[in-house]
Amino acid sequence: MNSRTTASHAAVRPAAGHAATGRAAAEHTTAARPAAGRRTTPSSGGRYARLPQLAGRGFLPIAFLARLPLAMVTVGALTLATSVTGSYAAGGLAAGAVGVGSALGGPLMGHLADRAGQRPVLLVSALLHVVAVVALLLAALVGGGAEGPSVPPVVAAALLVGTTCPQVGPLARVRWRGLTGGDRRELDTALSYESTADELTFVLGPALVGLLASFVAPWAPFALAAALTLSTVWAFAVHPTHRAAPATTRQARRTAARSTGRERMLVLVPVLGMVAMGTFFGAVQNGLSAFGGSFGAQSAAGLLYAVLGISSAAAALSVAWWPQRFRPAARWVAGAAAMTALSLLLLLPDGIAPMLLVLLLAGIPVGPVMVTIYTIGGDAARPERLGTVMTLLASGVVLGTALGATLAGALAETAGHRGAFAAAVAAGLAMVLVSAAGALLGRKEPTAG
Repeated sequence: MNSRTTASHAAVRPAAGHAATGRAAAEHTTAARPAAGRRTTPSSGGRYARLPQLAGRGFLPIAFLARLPLAMVTVGALTLATSVTGSYAAGGLAAGAVGVGSALGGPLMGHLADRAGQRPVLLVSALLHVVAVVALLLAALVGGGAEGPSVPPVVAAALLVGTTCPQVGPLARVRWRGLTGGDRRELDTALSYESTADELTFVLGPALVGLLASFVAPWAPFALAAALTLSTVWAFAVHPTHRAAPATTRQARRTAARSTGRERMLVLVPVLGMVAMGTFFGAVQNGLSAFGGSFGAQSAAGLLYAVLGISSAAAALSVAWWPQRFRPAARWVAGAAAMTALSLLLLLPDGIAPMLLVLLLAGIPVGPVMVTIYTIGGDAARPERLGTVMTLLASGVVLGTALGATLAGALAETAGHRGAFAAAVAAGLAMVLVSAAGALLGRKEPTAG
């Protein structure tokens, strides 16, 4: 990727205020950083060693743990609702409600963070999320009397759980744009780390749910999620890095309201890319469930999917060392093409061992594509809408996952796991088309100056 301040090298037009906003935010947070956080040579510990220097040593573990609740609540709702009602359909409805709630509440949370700053929004959402978790547990474990809980209250509470879940990952990415002060290499490194952290939490979160639900009780994952929300999300909210994403002024919001149709398209394209990515995820998850079922091991789908997540996370870290001349638009097109080509391999295995190898390969382009889409989306967003755009991108993944699971489920009923994996291939093709549209839109950007 290229210097953020060089308009002719950008894949899409960075908003004119981005670099200035980043510098101002970085200066504003200087006092909050340790002395090592001021600019040092890149060789002082490597690229990833710069992240704690920029944000403070406590930021990375706090932000990592603070995003775990979001990774736990969907599978947790599925497990809890299925356990107390004895119905897989009720479990699916509860899990779907969490996803819909997150997709709706995320952009609203990002919008409010843009207007009021991240700290108050995160503090309030953390409290509301804990209240929603308590409501879900009451609906599932207390409501309904002797005949068991009623499904509608459980689903409604699950919707509230998803809606109020703090959007730590997207809002952390907003902070990094301010903390890196417009330095493209450092921003690449930060966004690569963020994608890896997301992948790891979405492997660790469901695993924690499985362990706690199996060895303690189905409500135990929500107790842990509530405890993490009250501790780590609050710590993330008040961490000094929140100053790197200050509330926007009324004048800035008025300026943003006059954004052109072209500017909106520059944001819409990466959002559509995230929908395609989510569709790929949902189709692969459902395909692996059908694949495992053909061996009498349907419950192993989560473990198989974790293999794809591990290779994706590792590959995301590599983006920090990619050459600057490999521009974001070109990275996206190349990554989308690689995703599509490697997803075709999912149609081939007839055994667990070959599937593990294919999943390792198929995950390699996923992480870099995620990093790239967040980069392009952030470049296209006006500074005063950055939180909104980052949460929209995250919501695109959630909506796409639901779409992919639905399509792949229908295909699996008639064509088995290969039919479900065909939906993943189709999602890859959609990603290629969207990335090509983004590249064309970026090329038509007028030259600055």
